[in-house]
Amino acid sequence: MKNKKIQILGISAYYHDSAACILNDGKILAAVQEERFTRVKNDASFPRNAIQYCLSTANCEINDIDFIVFYDKPIPTFDRLLLSYLSIAPAGLPSWLRAMPLWLKQKLHLPQIIRKELGYEGEILFSEHHEAHAAAAFYPSPFQEAAILTIDGVGEWATTSYGIGKAEKIDLLNELHFPDSLGLLYSAFTYFTGFRVNSGEYKLMGLAPYGKPIYEDVILDNIVDVKPDGSLRLNMEYFDFLGGLRMTSHKFESLFEGPRREPETKISQREMDIAASIQAVTESVMLKMGFHIFNETGMEKLCLAGGVALNCTAVGRLLREGPFKEIWVQPAAGDAGSALGAALLVWHRLLEKKRNAQDENRPFSPYLGPSYAQDEIKAFLEQKNVPHHLMDAGNRAKIIAEQLAAGKIVGYMAGRMEYGPRALGARSIIADPRGENTKDRINLKIKFRESFRPFAPAVMQEKAYEVFELDRTSPYMTLITHVRDQRNMYPAVTHVDNSSRVQTVATGNKKDFHDVIKAFHEMTGCPIVVNTSFNVRGEPIVCTPDDAYACFMKTGMDTLVMEDTILFKEEQPPLKEKTSEAGASETEIRSIRKSSLTFAASCMVPVAIGLFSHRMLLSLIFGLLACAGLAVAISPVFLKPVYQAAQFAANRIRLALSVLVLTVVFYTIISPVGLFLRLLGKTPIHLRPDAQAKSYWLNHQPADKENLYKRF
Repeated sequence: MKNKKIQILGISAYYHDSAACILNDGKILAAVQEERFTRVKNDASFPRNAIQYCLSTANCEINDIDFIVFYDKPIPTFDRLLLSYLSIAPAGLPSWLRAMPLWLKQKLHLPQIIRKELGYEGEILFSEHHEAHAAAAFYPSPFQEAAILTIDGVGEWATTSYGIGKAEKIDLLNELHFPDSLGLLYSAFTYFTGFRVNSGEYKLMGLAPYGKPIYEDVILDNIVDVKPDGSLRLNMEYFDFLGGLRMTSHKFESLFEGPRREPETKISQREMDIAASIQAVTESVMLKMGFHIFNETGMEKLCLAGGVALNCTAVGRLLREGPFKEIWVQPAAGDAGSALGAALLVWHRLLEKKRNAQDENRPFSPYLGPSYAQDEIKAFLEQKNVPHHLMDAGNRAKIIAEQLAAGKIVGYMAGRMEYGPRALGARSIIADPRGENTKDRINLKIKFRESFRPFAPAVMQEKAYEVFELDRTSPYMTLITHVRDQRNMYPAVTHVDNSSRVQTVATGNKKDFHDVIKAFHEMTGCPIVVNTSFNVRGEPIVCTPDDAYACFMKTGMDTLVMEDTILFKEEQPPLKEKTSEAGASETEIRSIRKSSLTFAASCMVPVAIGLFSHRMLLSLIFGLLACAGLAVAISPVFLKPVYQAAQFAANRIRLALSVLVLTVVFYTIISPVGLFLRLLGKTPIHLRPDAQAKSYWLNHQPADKENLYKRF
């Protein structure tokens, strides 16, 4: 027991991008998003599958874990939610009715849920949301000391935080509070231009170069007040996210001369100009923040995390025009990465373990997800009885390069899956970037997505500086730079503004992928391949051989590589659609039997009461109901429609009662209290900018190790 290693499990869940991460004596063994297993994009549910993968990788059981840490504190978040409704009531009922059941059922009971889901008996901890982001940004970075900036939609109260990281210590200094959020501002424009919030922001960024920032002053004069230090405040007259079911208000629509674009409808020049305008505002704000943080901290290096850190156009400009010599962005910058950050916070802050910065020649590896051995892939393909070929290890890279040189689109699955939203050569679709129609072919025939969307280049690290205006490595595809004068040579990876989101590939971080690009370079003189995520629009990146094969067969890909196995589309039989009826039926049958037996047993109580009190009618009625319950348990398949109808009716009754109770609470408690506070001039949340304020930055309350034990 003296030499027992400390196991820490980090969890993020219930907002978006649920994930889990496991540390073994501070070493990151595994980290993965739940969506990769459930195949539900941005899955917010409890990450059962991700946790199971982490435990399996660590070769341990759940009660071998010393600490489980959740990436967010639920009580302050609930407090923020209540104060938001107090600030706008009696408006906000629809949002209240949507939010409260989830909070009352799940989010306020996280320790109980975690114990119930996992059967865990040990310590459950809670980090602050932006502390977890900061830890994910700084601890895996190559810097021994650096400034830290985290920007997202919202954590508990904080929407932006900055501070300093030194060795194993992180101190956040100042923050902005909800609803004043650069992330929510960008998401509001994502919504208004017809894209999905929390997943369409990168589309808005990709659309921006097609427009002109003609609305930049309109945004700054009306919607958001930005101070010289980068702090900001939103004018909530233009937003509806406090208590509505939309991001923007009717006043927002009037400002931009019309309603939001409906999803999937034609994108007009207006949307392009709006995208360019909010992108310009975002870049300007981040630059101002950068200079302010540099002046406050004196640090020449910066670590970034939070969803806004994935805006690589803004990060690229901050690097080019800002005060920092180096910037490191956590590749899993969103909430998924906070599972890692929370776990690292326990290791370094609570347990006071020393930290050594990552060696610059051996950077943080994002390849932390599942991998599949050649034997597993072979067994899968033989079970499916589909044609496939084994490549000799010595010729593997050359064979794949020949496919690319012949204009083939290749699905590439090799090694451990990436952690975070970027495909970095483990689950990628790759192609020759020189083809004039490559971009449109992949967008329309394979990814089934908007034609304006650009693709990223994966380039041999030793050749990157010859092709791109890049003076540093970019292994995580987190920087946007410009193509040098060979723009016309690589149309598939050169955006309309001559920019590219570059991944530099070295032998030290992804040798198999580097070998493929190198072989392609030797064959064609081109040191680049197109690299886009191995998925279609609306689906997560593929995880398993089954996922990869299904995606390959349903799209216009020509070739599939899984480790040392290669498949050619022309040899494949038609795909047999997988049916889940049997599995679903088994699950349903178990559920039906359990519910029916419970129902029958509960009916026996009034039967017994009726018999003892000589009320035979009562006994008869409930006796028949008990028999019906037993009949359903014995023959669940035949009586499944009856069970489903009863379940539907019961759910509707519960929903109606829930809505009734919550409506009464909203109008008899929340609304009167909110109105009274506003009459006293004590609105809990600032709803409009303050022209007299010099800054909106607020002091961050210092967090010590004891804070990790608290839910508030």
